[in-house]
Amino acid sequence: MDRPPAKTFRDLVVWQKAHQLVLDIYKLVRAFPKEETYGLASQFRRAAISIPANIAEGFKKQGKRDKAP
Repeated sequence: MDRPPAKTFRDLVVWQKAHQLVLDIYKLVRAFPKEETYGLASQFRRAAISIPANIAEGFKKQGKRDKAP
């Protein structure tokens, strides 16, 4: 199954799945004890958010120098 090239990062299936993970994490951490709001829950949220954010940032990179490790 061939897909047309993505026009924006939102067209990427991997970004869509990462975004859904963020939504799921936010639902999950609501059930954490209140004392974890600024501890473990915050870490979960920040880690989850970084995944789609990094995908979006990488999507805009164009040249070999931009994508080099």
